[in-house]
Amino acid sequence: MIPTDRKLVYYQALIDKKSEYEGIFYVGVKTTGVFCRPTCPARKPKFENCEFYETAKEALLASFRPCQRCRPLSHPGHVSELVRKLVNAVEENPEHRWTDEDFRKLSVDASTARRQFKKRFGMTFVEYARSRRMGIALKHIRAGSTVIEAQLSAGYESGSGFRDAFSRIMGTAPAGLGNQQILKASWLDTRLGPMIAIADEQALYLLEFIDRRGLEREIERLRRKTKSAVIPGSTAPINSIERELRDYFEGKLTEFKTPVKLLGSPFQKKVWEQLRQIPPGQATSYADIASAIGKPSAYRAVAQANGANQMAIVIPCHRVINSNGDLGGYGGGISRKQWLLDHEKNGSVEEDIR
Repeated sequence: MIPTDRKLVYYQALIDKKSEYEGIFYVGVKTTGVFCRPTCPARKPKFENCEFYETAKEALLASFRPCQRCRPLSHPGHVSELVRKLVNAVEENPEHRWTDEDFRKLSVDASTARRQFKKRFGMTFVEYARSRRMGIALKHIRAGSTVIEAQLSAGYESGSGFRDAFSRIMGTAPAGLGNQQILKASWLDTRLGPMIAIADEQALYLLEFIDRRGLEREIERLRRKTKSAVIPGSTAPINSIERELRDYFEGKLTEFKTPVKLLGSPFQKKVWEQLRQIPPGQATSYADIASAIGKPSAYRAVAQANGANQMAIVIPCHRVINSNGDLGGYGGGISRKQWLLDHEKNGSVEEDIR
């Protein structure tokens, strides 16, 4: 999260159109639903209508679409015709999930698109399209507004585009749930960035960072396993985990009490329960976990179970490192993993992740 004092600096840079801030931040304008570069020539929004981001991906996941005047995805320098074509294609149909056939129709090589987007924006084209699509659905969760308000702010005059994007990710159109089992989802702002919490009235089913790679498919798997639809809202477990996360980041809590529902194989559940036995401030290896559950040769399977964990922080997969002492992987990003380990070891960490 960007500190308030830095936001004020960014806002003044926006007002003054300071070119030295190009690439340093992007501004999302709540009233228009677009995100811009610092030097955008458009009329300047009020401070309270601005949200600031340090990467384009963050702005996309927060539901903002690229401004057509300053074209934030075309700076610095000029982008290739291929990149421009694909960005325009996404904006024509942002809820669409891309396939190899879509690339063929545009006479675009998928591997070339991947490389060019990665070089220009730090993310592949598929990640860009997914972030744009995911952002539309997450906007409704974050705002908790009515369907019509959400669809209009997302830029859909008919509403069909918003409903399609929402239902592709969350399971069904918001107004067409019928008697289907319901899970509710809330956007939680934390010190290390926004998270999504999904729960029913009894337990928490998922807690992940919004920008986690593969989040959309995690939600899809959750829907299929539970035969549920996911709609915006809050429940007692969501309220509970929000309070506990606040205390955790303030260094006041080391053990989470919010009830959780673990959806996995018996082996996965055994691994996850063992993860919860790792004391805060300590780290262990996949091999140690395998030995602890009586399967000393199953360290690769332990690593896979660790990666399948859908309860970030609560089930502390960040406390598992490689046997050689390297951090290893983490779905929420290595920088977050290091921060969490330091935070738990020291009791409190004052530096922001950024």
